[in-house]
Amino acid sequence: MTAVVRTNGLTKRFGRVRALDGLDLRVEAGQIHGFLGPNGAGKTTAIRILLGLARKTGGEAAVFEEDPWRDAVRIHRRIAYVPGDVSVWPNLSGGEAIDLLARLRGARRGDAAYASEKERLASVFRFDPRKKGRSYSKGNRQKIALIAALAVPAELYVLDEPTSGLDPLMEVVFRDEIHRLRAAGATVLLSSHILSEVELLCDRVSIIRAGRIAESGTLAELRHLTRTEVSFEATDPAAVAGLPGAHDAAVADGRARFTVDSDALGPLLPELAARGVAGLRIRPPSLEELFLRHYGDDLADPKLAGATRGATAPGGGSAR
Repeated sequence: MTAVVRTNGLTKRFGRVRALDGLDLRVEAGQIHGFLGPNGAGKTTAIRILLGLARKTGGEAAVFEEDPWRDAVRIHRRIAYVPGDVSVWPNLSGGEAIDLLARLRGARRGDAAYASEKERLASVFRFDPRKKGRSYSKGNRQKIALIAALAVPAELYVLDEPTSGLDPLMEVVFRDEIHRLRAAGATVLLSSHILSEVELLCDRVSIIRAGRIAESGTLAELRHLTRTEVSFEATDPAAVAGLPGAHDAAVADGRARFTVDSDALGPLLPELAARGVAGLRIRPPSLEELFLRHYGDDLADPKLAGATRGATAPGGGSAR
C-alpha cells in the first residue's frame, strides 16, 4: 500500500527538551490511523511538523511523499486539519467563519455541493451558524473547525483531539462522519487520548511514548500484548484447576475468573468445552489496557509522569 504519511527517525528539540526522539510512523492510503498517547507524548509536535508548521530537528517526514516544510502549499491543497483547541474570529458569525476556512481550501460560497454539505453538517452537529464567534462555547468552536474540514473533500484528514469539548451525542455524530470518510476512501490520521474513540474508529493504532512509537499495528495485532479475561459459572475452586495457560485463577460470587495470554486462548477453548462449562464469558483486552501497558510505569512514578507531561514548547504550549 502507498504511505500517505511517513516519518523515519523524526526528532524535534525545544531547547533541552526532546519532544520527538526518533519517531517512525506510517499511515497507509485509505486507512483510519489512531495516533495514541497522553498529553505531552509528542503527538501534536509530530502533527505540526507534518503540517509544515514546525521544522524538524532531524530525521525524515513526508506527506504524499513531499517535504512538509518545503512543499507545504501543495500539501495543504490536499488535506484538512482540525486542531484540538479552536479559536474563531469574535466578530464573524459561525457561518462566515466556516465559509472563510473552507475558501482557504478552495471552496466557493456559490458552490452548490459545498453549500449542501455545509448545511447537512450544521444540521447533524446541531450548530447555529448565525451567532457571533465571541458567543460560542468551546464545543461550538470545535464544530466550526469540524464542519469547515468535512464540508470540503480532502485526501487526508489530520484530526488532533477533534472531539475536545463535544458532548457524548456529538461524539457519536463525529464517529458517523468518520465512517463516511472511510467509505469515500479518504485517509485519516486521528490523534487522541480518548481510548474508546480510537478503539471504535481506527483500522490501525500507533502508541507514542516519550516521542517515539512504542507499538504499532491493528487492534487485533496489539491485543496479543496483554491478557484476555475469561469467566464461567462455578462454585468449586477445583473448576479452574489444571486449565492450560490460566493466570490469577479464582472462584468467587458463583463464577470462576482467570486471565490468559490472548494468543493462547485458542488451545484453551477445547478444554473448557470438554469440561462443559456454563455461562462462558470472554472479554478481550481493551485499548485502555494496551495503553496502560506502555504508560503504567509513568503513571505510577510522579517523576516520570511529570517529565512526560511537563515538556513545553516555546510560548508555554505543551509539546504534545
